[in-house]
Amino acid sequence: MTAPLAGLVVVELGTSVAAPAAAQILADLGADVVKVEKAEGDDARKWGPPFVDGASATFQSLNRNKRSVVCDLRDEKQKNALTQFILEKADVVLQNLRPGQVEALGIGAEDLLKKKPALVYCNMGAFGRMGPLSDRPGYDPLMQAFGGVMSVVGEEGRPPVRVGPSIIDVGTALWAVIGILSKLHQRQGGVIDVSLFETAAGWMNMYAAQYLASGALPRRNGSGQAAIVPYRAYRTTDGDLVVAAGNDSLFRKLCGVLGHPEWADDARFRTNPDRVAHAAVLYGLIEQEMQKRSSAEWSRLLDAAGVPCAPVQNVAQMLEHEQMKALGLLQSVQGLSIPLIGLPLSIDGRRPGAGRAAPALGAHTGEVL
Repeated sequence: MTAPLAGLVVVELGTSVAAPAAAQILADLGADVVKVEKAEGDDARKWGPPFVDGASATFQSLNRNKRSVVCDLRDEKQKNALTQFILEKADVVLQNLRPGQVEALGIGAEDLLKKKPALVYCNMGAFGRMGPLSDRPGYDPLMQAFGGVMSVVGEEGRPPVRVGPSIIDVGTALWAVIGILSKLHQRQGGVIDVSLFETAAGWMNMYAAQYLASGALPRRNGSGQAAIVPYRAYRTTDGDLVVAAGNDSLFRKLCGVLGHPEWADDARFRTNPDRVAHAAVLYGLIEQEMQKRSSAEWSRLLDAAGVPCAPVQNVAQMLEHEQMKALGLLQSVQGLSIPLIGLPLSIDGRRPGAGRAAPALGAHTGEVL
């Protein structure tokens, strides 16, 4: 299979997670990604332990299939060499350096597009390209806080909790790729602006709509969902099981599996709005029953009844599951002693290969500059 983005040249002026994640998606799809690093390297190289094959496991997971170039952007000769490479070879530049840094160095979108109008330039900022906070830096946990995500994660009455995966960084990477591919599809250059705050706000879309419609601030619901009941995790004899009975028909089936078909006709539970209003009572009843069997037993019974459910798995269980193996999501990587999770998409029935390991710092400086 010919890689969809073969022949595309991307320059990544990126560090940490967001820009490297976006560039890796493009690299996995076949683009030649040149990662520009400072002399001491991307900060993420040292984000450990654990370390594997000379860099942190985090860095290895975000930088495969790239070439690494060390370039001191404050050294005029080195910066000019990089600029020349961009003007002669690059189709895309993406950057997430501190606000205003690329403009001060003369390698921002405006400067480069004057010289190369066909260039697609993607700015990956913290708070966005305008507004009172536009010049401030930001990181994933800051945006989970500022964007409201932490206000709805965790248990009611408990301290704020960060979503474990870097959903703001990776979400911003996805928006960057969508924007870049949109410009490439138009076959014209231009500027794409994405930011961590805009991504965080985007994740809060449904919560914002619920608040604007009701005037009530969304609460923390643990593993549940405020507007759908029953729709959460329950403790079983040997673990936790999420059950998603998202409509009246599924709720009736759940009641049958639990041995209480009468619950479906209880005036408090007949419709989803009724169940939301009496969630505390209903969840208490369900919890009493769920504690009587193992997760596997409940899964078998619920699957047979057509009620969606899933055990709460740890990372090892997820990686070792037969579904993971069947999809070929965990892929060997050339030059790396551990496999990595590949792109979560297939093209014409085939998943793009994970390719080669993240590059050693500066391994390609000579051939590029």
